[in-house]
Amino acid sequence: MKIVIINYGAGNIKSIQFAFKRLGFEALLTNNPEEIKAADKVIFPGVGEASSAMEKLKESGLDSLIPQLKQPVLGICLGMQLMCNSTEEGHTKGLGIFDVAVKRFSNAVKVPQMGWNTINNLQSDLFKDIKENEFMYLVHSFYAEQCQEAIAITTYDVEYASALQKDNFYGVQFHPEKSSLAGEQILRNFINL
Repeated sequence: MKIVIINYGAGNIKSIQFAFKRLGFEALLTNNPEEIKAADKVIFPGVGEASSAMEKLKESGLDSLIPQLKQPVLGICLGMQLMCNSTEEGHTKGLGIFDVAVKRFSNAVKVPQMGWNTINNLQSDLFKDIKENEFMYLVHSFYAEQCQEAIAITTYDVEYASALQKDNFYGVQFHPEKSSLAGEQILRNFINL
């Protein structure tokens, strides 16, 4: 099993690598297109600001590679948001994998949302053995709107898509690598897809 974590300078990649190690898998950090294409599973992480992260993807040509991948791909946090059509953060055009816009939370709530919140309406093998209203760890100021591709919903300010799926592409707004045993189960489920 070859697991690759895309290393494009915008991710909390060490904690993801350690999470896979705890599950008994070595995950390779790389931005090499050949290594990424040859992987069985690809993790597309992201922490930071959307427009600068997208610039880094463009500089390395990964913006055109990622949407063409055929194996299971898991976007995490900003990685998921960059897989959407666009984000209000920096008025950034995304990769267009998920047909949804990313919006900023209103000022009616504390931004960023930081800490534990529940996921529900679970609709994917990604959530095998995960119960409704399981708690996941989140840190974000922007969210993917409710849409047809939503496979989990979270409520904070509004109901939003906390996980998305289209074909071989999956995205989670929460951090499975920081979400205790349930998060580990999601990573295990991703490996087993």
